[in-house]
Amino acid sequence: MDPQQWLEAATLAFNLIGMVVCLMGLTLAQKMTRRWPGYTLAGVGFLIATLPMLSQLVLMFSQ
Repeated sequence: MDPQQWLEAATLAFNLIGMVVCLMGLTLAQKMTRRWPGYTLAGVGFLIATLPMLSQLVLMFSQ
């Protein structure tokens, strides 16, 4: 299998892990007086969830 097929197979896992990290960050931002660490964690979770789509986009434009 080439890397593109592995990435497509792992998309669900990336989405679930990213969603959990994003929700943890938003919960953390809601409970703390300083909100930026939670928002940063939520942003990282969003990037994890969108990583397969972004890599497919980069591979598409590199061809």
